[in-house]
Amino acid sequence: MEISEKLLCLFSAEVDDADDTYTIEVPQREIETGSIDPGETYRVALIASEREEPTETAETEEPSGEPQPPVEAGEIRYVEIEDIGKQGDGIARVERGYVIIVPGADIGERVKVEITEVKSNFAVGEIIEEDI
Repeated sequence: MEISEKLLCLFSAEVDDADDTYTIEVPQREIETGSIDPGETYRVALIASEREEPTETAETEEPSGEPQPPVEAGEIRYVEIEDIGKQGDGIARVERGYVIIVPGADIGERVKVEITEVKSNFAVGEIIEEDI
């Protein structure tokens, strides 16, 4: 998929249904980082998940009954580093609070990573591009 140079921000969000209106909540960090300004009008592009989103059925669980990790090795993700781990690596969280460890990243950085290793409770991502 080609990403436009005009892209201001990228995040995942659910589409909320309220009567005949549908909304997408913009994360506060997008305002705080200056990516977008409240009250302005923006074009919004919706991108379907590359994988089908899991539904809450037994199909989404591994034989052990545990949910499958929300990432796969080789997958490219845009993440924001929220914390630093005990060994100094950046920590990002994605769906269901799943942790991605990003060596060489600092708190507050937004980076493009390639997932290099996937475990049941965390993954490791290698930085491809910084400060996106």
